[in-house]
Amino acid sequence: MAGQSCLVANDWICWEYVTSRSQELTDATVEHIWITGVSVVIGLVVSVPLALLARRGRGWAAPVLGLTTLLYTVPSLAMFSLLLPVFGLSATLVVTGLVLYSLTILVRNVLAGLEAVPDEVREAARGMGYGSGRLLWQVELPLALPALLAGVRIATVSTVALTTVGSIVGKGGLGNLIAPAVNSSFKAQVLTASVLCVLLALVADLLLLGVQRLLTPWTRASKPTPTKRFSKRAPTPVAKEV
Repeated sequence: MAGQSCLVANDWICWEYVTSRSQELTDATVEHIWITGVSVVIGLVVSVPLALLARRGRGWAAPVLGLTTLLYTVPSLAMFSLLLPVFGLSATLVVTGLVLYSLTILVRNVLAGLEAVPDEVREAARGMGYGSGRLLWQVELPLALPALLAGVRIATVSTVALTTVGSIVGKGGLGNLIAPAVNSSFKAQVLTASVLCVLLALVADLLLLGVQRLLTPWTRASKPTPTKRFSKRAPTPVAKEV
């Protein structure tokens, strides 16, 4: 029928849905950002002490890395079910599960960044009177920033996707719109919420990339200056005099 509403026709792309449900979409997006941000920040705070513990030696590294890897292999539904008796149907349940998932990425990246700090830099700092705490905060962590922030970027994008699973307890941000829409075949809602989720991941990654470039200017590749360029050429053969 000509002029039929896209909502009635159940089209995938429907601007009428976006305008009529704008508040619902905004609320879901804000909740998604809040859950993702809190989970990544808490995960980073927890991962630094764990990485320091793992750096003590193989006796500590194997259990820490093994445990965080094991947690990541637990299916999300099983993870939330195990946490349900402790936290109940709340946002804390979802945040806790997402924090546990983020540890496998963050701990490894923090550890890799700390281990990449040259030993001579540590020795020079100790020679200048730096204690262990000052050495960590003023020397090691700043030099570990590239690897640390790379881990934060990966963990953030991963958490944006995993947050949608929180819809099983009603705290999944945009997942709260995707799950029921899939069950009812509401195409416009499925597509709109999914696109917003992808855009959140892209925007978060770009913002963190900007922060990374701002905080680690020494990692930018230096461009060669347009000075004299010497090319190694073979000497021109000179004819022998007969």
